[in-house]
Amino acid sequence: MRIEQIYTGCLAQGAYYITSNGEAAIIDPLRETQPYMERLEKDGVKLKYIFETHFHADFVSGHLDLRRKTGASIVYGPNAKPEFEFISAKDAQVFEIGEIKIKVLHTPGHTMESTTYLLIDADDNEYAVFSGDTLFIGDVGRPDLAQKAASMTQEELAATLFHSLRNKIMTLADNVIVYPAHGAGSACGKNMSKETVSTIGEQKANNYALRANMTEAEFIKEVTDGLLPPPAYFGMNVAMNKSGIESFENVFSNGMRSIKAVEFEAVAEETGALILDTRNNADFAKGFIPQSINIGINGDFAPWVGALIGDVKQPILLVTESGMEEETVTRLSRVGFDNLIGHLKHGFQAWTQAGFDVDTVNRITAGQFEKEFKIGESKIIDIRKEGEYEAEHVDEAYSRPLSSINEWIKDINPEEHFYMHCGSGYRSMMAASILQARGYGNFSEIQGGFNAIAKTRVPKTDFVCQSKILI
Repeated sequence: MRIEQIYTGCLAQGAYYITSNGEAAIIDPLRETQPYMERLEKDGVKLKYIFETHFHADFVSGHLDLRRKTGASIVYGPNAKPEFEFISAKDAQVFEIGEIKIKVLHTPGHTMESTTYLLIDADDNEYAVFSGDTLFIGDVGRPDLAQKAASMTQEELAATLFHSLRNKIMTLADNVIVYPAHGAGSACGKNMSKETVSTIGEQKANNYALRANMTEAEFIKEVTDGLLPPPAYFGMNVAMNKSGIESFENVFSNGMRSIKAVEFEAVAEETGALILDTRNNADFAKGFIPQSINIGINGDFAPWVGALIGDVKQPILLVTESGMEEETVTRLSRVGFDNLIGHLKHGFQAWTQAGFDVDTVNRITAGQFEKEFKIGESKIIDIRKEGEYEAEHVDEAYSRPLSSINEWIKDINPEEHFYMHCGSGYRSMMAASILQARGYGNFSEIQGGFNAIAKTRVPKTDFVCQSKILI
């Protein structure tokens, strides 16, 4: 028996590749299937089952492409009703892969079809659980994402999750390994650990939601407290995973079309495409195509695309660093942004060489900010998460998280200058590009963000350890 966790950092997502005696299973696969196909060929095994723990909201699964390429069966737990052929597994049903078994544990609560898969080894020992979004390391799945589909309140879903955990998960032996679908950084929970593997015993001891004497009411209160609104694209990804999607190869081919600079602007106007510039924030600040939006590839790229662009059907034209075209297209496809028109051939350099108009961001250093800042007069917008802001911030700064920019942007007075920062400059450049694309240019974005400001004498609140703050 072999178990491989295939972890994708930008999505904080774990897929699982399992082999035994010439057969294989894959749990919660990502959109691009080539890495799985290469493993199957190298190991000389046949893919028998594709297990899905639930309808994923934060990424598009590769289940249909994998089935098309291998003939493997797609398995969901009870209550799942996708629009394609699949095996509707019953609670406690057992599937055999080589010498091992996978037992279905229906664990509703995060969603009503949520299912945990228990691996039983060749010696009939309960070895590991693949817990999907039911149980994370240090946390449990948020119970608010399936309210509409389940016709239940988040409190009712939380109560359902409480009983799933106590009746199906916590009854397992302490040495059973826990393999979750996500780790720290995912929006599917709120308090996940950076660790990606644990045991039932460790989670009973350390996971706040698995306290031995916890009441149902306490669980509901703690699990639902402090939940931030889910990113706009979540519902669209669920629909794609239920109904079927275009093949990854077609999406990839479209995104890899090279468009010359002389044609790029015309294509943008004809298609209504959004120009997405994925270069690093320092390069973007120095010059970019007017109206383009910056979300740097070297960061939490895909989740931010989903949160800020929202509509997965939005036509997109890409501007990337040289050699990053394939990576960019792949990451966009993972979160369902399939309407890719192509990318600027030879990147931004080709645009400038063609003599077209260029825009810039008024980026200043933290030192400049320190010299210009006037107590009681200067307006500062802090776009970090609320928890980061509460831990420490510039005195009199306003908290306006980037994730809600579409709400607070309408309150900006275009005649009033303001300073803006995040933690390091990655997020504030996203905000700067959105502001300028919508006609707001009377601001200064601070290079290096609060990390740089903290080293100056600009007045700040007292630091509070973020471990004590719900983010």
